[in-house]
Amino acid sequence: YKLWIWVFSAVLAAVAGALYVPQVGIINPSEFDPINSIEVVIWVAVGGRGTLVGAAAGAVLVNYAKTYFTGALPEVWLYALGAIFVGVTLFLPRGLMGLLPASGESR
Repeated sequence: YKLWIWVFSAVLAAVAGALYVPQVGIINPSEFDPINSIEVVIWVAVGGRGTLVGAAAGAVLVNYAKTYFTGALPEVWLYALGAIFVGVTLFLPRGLMGLLPASGESR
């Protein structure tokens, strides 16, 4: 079962990669920069690693910050991204979802 799931996920990733180019029109080497992968890790760290909702919330928040910083102060964005990651790692180790009470937990 594990092998089948692994192969299925590889096929899905290949299809997603093949459909990416027609969607954006062109692909260049900067699409493979490490910052793109690091950004995904930061999405999950900001939202919370325990839930899919946390990862989606982190993606929305980090991309909103990216839109703001790259419009207002583009040269500061990577520093802000690093500061967000360090701040979340130090002060919110379970991400933003860690601020919510767990289901079944009483106040």
